[in-house]
Amino acid sequence: MRLLAATGLMLAALSASSGLIFASEAAESRLLLDRMNTAMSQMSYQGTFVYVQGDQVETMRITHVSDKNGVRERLIAISGPPREIFRDSSGVRWVLADDASVFEDQGYNRSFFPELPVDQQGSIEVYYSLKVGNVTRIAGHQARNLNVVPLDQYRYGYDLWLEETSGMLLKWELIGNDRKPLAKLMFTDIRLGSAVDAKELEPASQMKKFKTVESQLPSGRGYSKTAPTWKPEALPPGFKLRAHRFYAEPGQGVYEHLVYGDGLAAVSVYIESIKPDSALQTGMSRLGITHAFSRTHDDILITVVGDVPGVTVKFIGDSVKIAAH
Repeated sequence: MRLLAATGLMLAALSASSGLIFASEAAESRLLLDRMNTAMSQMSYQGTFVYVQGDQVETMRITHVSDKNGVRERLIAISGPPREIFRDSSGVRWVLADDASVFEDQGYNRSFFPELPVDQQGSIEVYYSLKVGNVTRIAGHQARNLNVVPLDQYRYGYDLWLEETSGMLLKWELIGNDRKPLAKLMFTDIRLGSAVDAKELEPASQMKKFKTVESQLPSGRGYSKTAPTWKPEALPPGFKLRAHRFYAEPGQGVYEHLVYGDGLAAVSVYIESIKPDSALQTGMSRLGITHAFSRTHDDILITVVGDVPGVTVKFIGDSVKIAAH
């Protein structure tokens, strides 16, 4: 009996110890995500990074300044065709080398790096398993690994490497359902805070020279705080409406753009008027890590696009209906 009692006490102690370890790791994971969110949204940073997707390898230079004037971000291509992108509170402008135009989209001002909304941090563990990993050296900085594993088939996973002092994201990998990397991004050099040279925000000559053309993408046509006209009747767990844009003009048809996200993954739903005799290719398609699903409903084309598994865009696309108000 004494042996059984001692064994029971030992198991209880081990169980309590294990619970404290798990609770501690969960708290550390949330702290790392919170610091990453703060660093990516409030810090100024500047550096060169390499983006790899399949056989495609790109080298980019980014300058991101957050100050009293808001957030301004300039991204230029170092390898491949010359490209330049500038983002601020007014939206995004970009230059392509093979077209003497500067495109402007006032409806798009997201960062080019993953962002974690603060209001999702309390519930992200419901949809992802978080595990803190080892420390390694990236771009001259010590970086802590955070493994983010999805708990269902509707989202990809992430491997994040965060600078230990600031929480700045120095490397990330997008992980497929087979646990293999789908895309990678890593800084090769980076400056933080006051070390950033804000002069690099100045646009190149082509952005000043070329004529600005308004984007014809639905996402660039107006912004609306009203309830969506069309919306999905069902969503994967955790996905909520993040943004809504609506545009309608007599004789020009209707465009509607909705963004749904779970705090890490995001999908866009586009609603567009079409002519009754339009010959359109519908169904599932894929380009790199991006899946798209489209279908028609009378004179409406419904398209769902996102860097998520194909099952996610089809699930959402099949459930889009005209909203009941």
